[in-house]
Amino acid sequence: MLNISSTNRYFYSMILVTGGTGLIGSHLLFHLISNGNRVRSNFRTELSIDKVRRVFGYYTDNPSDLVAQIDWVKADITDLGDLDSLFEGVSHVYHCAALISFDPKDFKVLERTNVEGTANIANLSLKHKVKKLCYVSSIAAIGPSLKQKGVTEETEWNETKASVYGITKHEAELEVWRASQEGLSVVIINPGVVVGPGFWKSGSGTFFTYAAKGKKHFIPGGTGFVGINDVVNAMTDLMNSDIKTERFILVNQNMSYGQLFQKIAPKLGVDPPSKKISKFMLELFWRLDWARSHIFGKRRKLSKIMAKGLYHQEIYSSQKIRSQLDFMFEDMNASIAFCCDKFMKRE
Repeated sequence: MLNISSTNRYFYSMILVTGGTGLIGSHLLFHLISNGNRVRSNFRTELSIDKVRRVFGYYTDNPSDLVAQIDWVKADITDLGDLDSLFEGVSHVYHCAALISFDPKDFKVLERTNVEGTANIANLSLKHKVKKLCYVSSIAAIGPSLKQKGVTEETEWNETKASVYGITKHEAELEVWRASQEGLSVVIINPGVVVGPGFWKSGSGTFFTYAAKGKKHFIPGGTGFVGINDVVNAMTDLMNSDIKTERFILVNQNMSYGQLFQKIAPKLGVDPPSKKISKFMLELFWRLDWARSHIFGKRRKLSKIMAKGLYHQEIYSSQKIRSQLDFMFEDMNASIAFCCDKFMKRE
């Protein structure tokens, strides 16, 4: 559950959260509103605001009252005509909006949303003299771990091993760094797979949905995971600090996918998957997926780069934020248990 500290009240003139209707954005909005801040967020459809209300309902009995306190503005981050009014009176910006896809066919639209959209936010932050910008990037924008050597913020970027999503998030970071050179105070976070409730058909939510079906197979390899509460607390702590022009990996625990299912399945009342998908099958699957996409025009679910990445256990280090902020991550098991409880009670 999100920690709401009565002593951590910010009272900026106005805080802008882009992508407030997503997993990170909606939880951040709840944290900020509950701490007495004036908050604005963009949205695209009324249905997306309903998702925010559902997330708020996990933590309070009056979600609609809190949602109503947000200054909602219909705006697309790729449309400059929509965006200027978003920044009126804004002192701090959390840029959470992004498009997530690993289908190579989506590269252009990923580039437009993640790179051009971020450039728009950075430029308008400069124009409106925003005091600080926090950009939500991803571990996908950092190089992979090599020979079991943990990834740090200084790991060399290698585009040849990156997904199309990772490439565009890396390029978006470059837009943020460019703005910092022009005078904007910035921090960047690179969270791992974010474990949080409310979006069961995307991101980490798919692990809960998959496990609940009692599936028998799991993918090899693994990556870094972090609870949504840790992400929100790290973002707000960084924004309230004097730290700027820095990026921080946010990974609480490096786990294999098998280990993750071992934690989720029992809490959902099912047996965890017990059969690891072989490398041979992954190689076959991505080729079949490629053929399916080209013959029938279907969206890619497993690209070659993704399949190769699933062979390995990636290892990420969060030592930098632990030391610079004296940051303490929450118990990962508790975060997973909380999500399982909300998944079981979903409507």
